[in-house]
Amino acid sequence: MAKALSFTIVFRANSLNYGEGIANISELKKIHRGNGDVFTFASRQSLRYDIVRLGNEWFGWNLQTVDKTKGTLQFREDVTIQDSVEMDLFGYLKTGKKSQKRPAVVRLSHAISLEPYRSDMEFLNNMGFAERIDETPNLANIEQHESFYTYTVTVDLDKVGHDKESKVELPQKDRVERLHQFLDIIKLLNRNIRGRQESLAPLFIIGGVYPVANPFFLGRVQFEPQAKAWNLKISSLEDVGKTTFAGECIKEVTRIGYVTGIFGNEHAFVEVVGNEQTSSVEDFFTAIKEEVATYYGVNV
Repeated sequence: MAKALSFTIVFRANSLNYGEGIANISELKKIHRGNGDVFTFASRQSLRYDIVRLGNEWFGWNLQTVDKTKGTLQFREDVTIQDSVEMDLFGYLKTGKKSQKRPAVVRLSHAISLEPYRSDMEFLNNMGFAERIDETPNLANIEQHESFYTYTVTVDLDKVGHDKESKVELPQKDRVERLHQFLDIIKLLNRNIRGRQESLAPLFIIGGVYPVANPFFLGRVQFEPQAKAWNLKISSLEDVGKTTFAGECIKEVTRIGYVTGIFGNEHAFVEVVGNEQTSSVEDFFTAIKEEVATYYGVNV
């Protein structure tokens, strides 16, 4: 039976993604909700960029894959998923002599803040430069938002390393290696922005290997309202855990990993999936790597 990997992550970071801005104001990318709340977000494109960046830096992923065809920047026609982990995991569209398309195998959601944006602003200037030549400094304003963020990853395991379009079929061990590299990147994901390096590493993660490619916990991870501590809403996670597919309850194959001392109700996490399936973030990724290798029949 085909299987898929899906998990939802919570991390904490500051001001992750800026838009065009107005005049000398740098604006964060935001989502406005009907109740008046405003949430900042890091786009899925920005997450993809940093995953590929780290894949190249840490594991030598090939980035010499792009060309300009008919005025459009796209993947080269002579490059296949055998040459590019990026194309294998995130798909491609080639519009040359013959159009070729492969949907993404790894699906990412936006990383959306769990805390509303309250219009915090930072005033900036380049006084250091100006004083050197006795000039008036340039002024700027930049929006700031320190928050917890959440995003979801879904991976169709059956389609990794398999491309009907270019008739490429990778060995099972190569599929496992690519997915293990991807999981290592997610575990230590970071983002370079405006002189900072922000950690996107999971403080809480919930998910597992399921019989269907579905983002079960997308939008279900929330904070309890009006709580003084950072308490995750346990009831919504429990309700999702009761979901069944093909006669199987997803709670039985769902795991939780978390960093201790962050969330005020971490003792309640065992109520969602049970004591044996609740552990550290490191143990979560170790267990998922083993399940992925087992699915492909590879010993690691």
